[in-house]
Amino acid sequence: MRKELKNVLEVIHLAEKLKSEMRHSWLSDGRRESVAEHTWRLSLMAILIEPFLEREVDMLKLLKMITIHDLVEIEAGDIPAFDTLTNEEMKAAKAHNEQKAIENFRTKLNHKLGEEIEQLWYEFEGKETYEAKVANALDKLEAQIQHNEADLDTWLDIEYEMSYLLDRHVGFDQAMTTLKDLIEEEAEQKMTEAHVDVNEIKAKL
Repeated sequence: MRKELKNVLEVIHLAEKLKSEMRHSWLSDGRRESVAEHTWRLSLMAILIEPFLEREVDMLKLLKMITIHDLVEIEAGDIPAFDTLTNEEMKAAKAHNEQKAIENFRTKLNHKLGEEIEQLWYEFEGKETYEAKVANALDKLEAQIQHNEADLDTWLDIEYEMSYLLDRHVGFDQAMTTLKDLIEEEAEQKMTEAHVDVNEIKAKL
């Protein structure tokens, strides 16, 4: 047990990097958001949305999946989604680096725990189970919530359009769709108050 727990402690130390790994998101106070902060609120969102979901969800699995889904960024770093939208080479490199990272964590733990973490990560990436769909949808929604809370000056041009591209992530559950609608309305209000032509943005989609 001592050897296994020493390996666990090593991974815990490695996870500290997520407290300083920055995302392409800014907080309302102007500071950039860390991966760890994103993961924390994502976990809170899962707890708060669970009573409204149409289906029963395995909360332990969901929270585990959320907690470990960005663990690979300790080695692979955080790559914004928009960087891989039109760049297949970068998308392939991201996938390769993340797969290598999760394999490294499985090897480091050298225990059934390592296999569980690897399986949960691949389940999240596969987006096929109900828990994986919920986790992925919340992941996207949390990012938009953070954008809504940040100064509009921090938004890239593509992020205006991405505010209206969340539908594909939430269609499997009415509660997720309704939450998405509320978040989208917040984004639109933010843009409208800044005199952004939202109709022009929608016309590009």
